[in-house]
Amino acid sequence: MPPTPFKLAPSILACDFTRLGQEIEAAASAEYLHIDVMDGLFVPNISFGFPVLEAARRVRDGAGSTQVLDVHLMIDRPERYLEAFVKAGADSLTVHVEATAHLHRCVQTVRELGRRAGVVLNPGTPLEAVRPVLDSVDLVLVMSVNPGFGGQKFLPQTYERVRTVRRWLSEIGSEAELQVDGGVTADNAARLVQAGASVLVAGSSVYGADGAAAGLERLRQAVGQAEGQRAAQERPSGQENR
Repeated sequence: MPPTPFKLAPSILACDFTRLGQEIEAAASAEYLHIDVMDGLFVPNISFGFPVLEAARRVRDGAGSTQVLDVHLMIDRPERYLEAFVKAGADSLTVHVEATAHLHRCVQTVRELGRRAGVVLNPGTPLEAVRPVLDSVDLVLVMSVNPGFGGQKFLPQTYERVRTVRRWLSEIGSEAELQVDGGVTADNAARLVQAGASVLVAGSSVYGADGAAAGLERLRQAVGQAEGQRAAQERPSGQENR
């Protein structure tokens, strides 16, 4: 059977900010670049905003890359800033279902601005919260840690949550990406892809001591090896050497 397609989204929250340009360039082989925006209100941390996004856009464009600038808004009432983030360079804007009373309006606004619209669910939020907009989004992000800080331990209940959302998307014929963010490593990447994830966000496991290129390759190899083993197990008896 063919390998399950998936994409990688290195999170620059884990990179060395004294070398931001080089760190972004080192992750250029990834399909997405994940940019976590935190306001200190919705989550107990403050990260960065428009200037860093604008810088990432300049680096991306200067390299002639088509990498998606994937902006994850961990902010209260994100509807206040959607247009500003689009002007700063976002290709995709993802908002939390818990952060706004106007989720459908946020999704509509992002799409009217010509960008990909996504929604996010925290680990403690019932999956049902996303169903009213499921047929209107380009991306669903299932958090596998509680948002706010990098380097957290992966929550194992994520696998079943991913399987459920993937089933719902399939039932309505949606081509939306299904993204997972938090604690993603070479140890769990393959299982997440097999559960239905199509985009893996990874920070600490990409921006490690040996650099982003090596970190991305470890994730690809882990998924590829697991897919190869699964295909071998599912191959009919007597077909091993054909």
